[in-house]
Order: sequence, then structure tokens, then C-alpha cells
Amino acid sequence: MRFVKLEKVKDGKYLKNYVLTYENKAGKEKKYEIVSRRDLLGAEDLGRHNSGISIIAIKEDRLLLLREFRMGVNQFIYNLCAGMIEEGETIEECIQRELYEETGLRVKKILDILRPSFSAPAISDVKTSIAFVEAEGEFEDHSSENELIEAAFYSREEVKELLETAEFSSRAQLAAYFFAEGKLGTFSRIVG
Repeated sequence: MRFVKLEKVKDGKYLKNYVLTYENKAGKEKKYEIVSRRDLLGAEDLGRHNSGISIIAIKEDRLLLLREFRMGVNQFIYNLCAGMIEEGETIEECIQRELYEETGLRVKKILDILRPSFSAPAISDVKTSIAFVEAEGEFEDHSSENELIEAAFYSREEVKELLETAEFSSRAQLAAYFFAEGKLGTFSRIVG
């Protein structure tokens, strides 16, 4: 595939829509639509910046999951605490802010932060990191009026049941599966 050009077709408040033009392996033009959180000038800008964080949090031997209403699918799903890095904010500050805003909890310890990975490469150039943290404190609602979030800690057995019965985001489903199976590597040593 040879990149030919990039055109912005819509500039929304949070997402910008682009049409990418490629020459495919048969020498024909292929147009491809994506969304980005950033202004892109060319192919070199695609997927270049870390946009945010997803947080896999534990407290004692329980996993934090958010049951939240997601407008894009018009239903409640189980998800990880997550959010976008604000201008001038470090990734560690973003982790602390997002955990507090969505749950009222505080970061006791950041255990690890994975390098950024693509969130949905079929439709977007957005990259986010995954952080593993120990959380402390009590639940409080600090979410915006546009968010409906029910945060709770779940045991391995409860997570196994949710995996059989509930809707998840793919990142939360993967974290929940490895938590339930005790296969989160270094992280699993912390949770038992």
C-alpha cells in the first residue's frame, strides 16, 4: 500500500474525520475513512501521539470494573476506568485524575504502564496506554453530567460470572478474563 493523501472531511468537537487515499497492491486507488482526536497533516502524523489511558485497578484481591452507559451502543457495558490526557498533563497525573473523577478512588501505587497501543486501528489512529494500579479510598461520584458510571470491585468468581452474562468493552473483557484466571503476570502476584 502506498499512501497518496489525507483529507479532513469533518472537524467535530472531539473527533476529526478523515479520508485517506492509498494506492493498493493492484495499483488501484483505495479510499479509507478514519477518525482521530488530533489534527493530522499527513501520513507521518497518523498514530504518532498517545491520547489517553486505560486503568486496570485492584484493591486487595478485587478488580475494579465500571458498569457504564455508553451512548455509542445505547446500553450499559463493563469497562475499565479510562480517559484522555489533558494538555500539559503527564500520564501519571492523567491516571490519578481519571481514577478519581470516575470512581472517587485514589492511586495508592502505579505498578506498571504499558507503552501506547492502538485502540481501534480499523477505524482510528488513537493510541492509549494501559496502567496497572493499586487503588485506595471509597467510591464517590465525581463524573460529569454526561456520564453514568457505577464503579465496584469484583472478586475472581464474580468476574467469571460477569464474563458469561454481561456486555464488555474488549479491553475490559481481556483484563477481566486474565484476572479471573489468575494470569495477569506480575500483576497477579499482587492480587494473589
